[in-house]
Amino acid sequence: MAGRNPSVVLVGRPNVGKSTLFNRITGSRRAIVAPIAGTTRDSLARPAMWQGAAFQLFDTGGLYGASEDPLHELVVRQGQRAIAGADLLVFLVDGREGLVPSDEAIARELRETGLPVIVAVNKADDKRAQAGALEFYQLGFDPVLEISAEHGTGVGDLLDEIVRALSIRDSGVRTRDSDLATAAQSKSSVPDEVTVAIVGRPNVGKSSLLNRLLKEDRVLVSETPGTTRDAIDAVLTWHRRRFRIVDTAGMRRPGRVRDGGRVELVSVAAAKKAIFDADVVALLVDSTEGATDQDAAIGGEADRAGRGIAIVANKWDLVKTDDPQFAKTFDEQLRRKMKFLEYAPILHISARTGERTSKVLETIDKIAASRRQRVSTPALNTFIESVTAANPPVSPGRRHVRIMYAAQIGVAPPSFVFFTNVATTFHFSYERFLVNQLREHFGFVGTPIRIQVRRRARDKRDARRVRRG
Repeated sequence: MAGRNPSVVLVGRPNVGKSTLFNRITGSRRAIVAPIAGTTRDSLARPAMWQGAAFQLFDTGGLYGASEDPLHELVVRQGQRAIAGADLLVFLVDGREGLVPSDEAIARELRETGLPVIVAVNKADDKRAQAGALEFYQLGFDPVLEISAEHGTGVGDLLDEIVRALSIRDSGVRTRDSDLATAAQSKSSVPDEVTVAIVGRPNVGKSSLLNRLLKEDRVLVSETPGTTRDAIDAVLTWHRRRFRIVDTAGMRRPGRVRDGGRVELVSVAAAKKAIFDADVVALLVDSTEGATDQDAAIGGEADRAGRGIAIVANKWDLVKTDDPQFAKTFDEQLRRKMKFLEYAPILHISARTGERTSKVLETIDKIAASRRQRVSTPALNTFIESVTAANPPVSPGRRHVRIMYAAQIGVAPPSFVFFTNVATTFHFSYERFLVNQLREHFGFVGTPIRIQVRRRARDKRDARRVRRG
């Protein structure tokens, strides 16, 4: 690409919002916007810039769909020239209308170009669009993003993906769509700063751990339960990675919290908010007591919030023995108490002596990357085909189910949608099996995984039923 800026071309059916998006990205009013198909004739080109990366954006005219415009043939030719010289295609679809046959026809043509394609589901601010956006994953392109060209919602995320895709091409990676997806497989996007909430019951060593990680007495430590009342945060850098560590108040059972008065109620509310705001939760357990029902309740809060979780068994120096089986037995008992956190790694540390505390940040860093990991659509479907061949799915009604297509629809936590021939849910045991297989195969460490199941829409009538469901 030396000597010229890369070319990004907007394509799609008439009146899906290409010109509105063109104006939004380029900050201009060059493209005329009107609710009349065929308003845009010329393939407008204008420079665009995002995060220091420059590219040329093209708005194609009525390249697809029937037209009575006497210049339609010339418009089509011009649009085809723009696509021929493109480095990346942005395929705009209308979320309000859902997936229609002409979208599928365009998708087939775009696939034949061999170019990388980003699908942008426009008008996502409309409730009807939000219900049907998942249908567009069936087109087979990765990624699929929801935007509102008119209001700007999600356009920043789209530009991030455009810059990422162009940088992959520029680095010499082969540029067919399948190759681009393979290059992006298991790619994670970890934020510049990872927020970590240290949570647990009173007096399990949360403040001691924060002080040990900071290598200073940042927070007050006492054997008196309830010493920490506010959620106190501090920033540290480890291996050029930035962490914001939040030390929270001890969380007791609800009945005891009420007995503790208003101050404790506010403190516990702040601790719950810290869980919700965190990327990763470090759940501290007192090794001398083992896991309790309250530990499980706190872990449940983090799991429901979709946060990454590390279980940190503190005060290990007070319980460890020479018995090589002791740690294994301890972990098995802990797992029985918190079966729903089977994905969370367990660390044995001593905040007082510093034993193995270096593993805490190392593990948190892995979990933060894992919960933002993306699996390419081709790799995911190859994996699903292999898994279901050996272990076909069943629905709760025991009907025969085939998974037609799968896609990752989100990160933090990793979220997947499975399109099937008949089912809208899997039997709970099969869902658990799928989650475990995804975790083992793609290395999702310490993060919950979310699954949605949809019946694949076969025509417009089916698509409407999916949206209503």
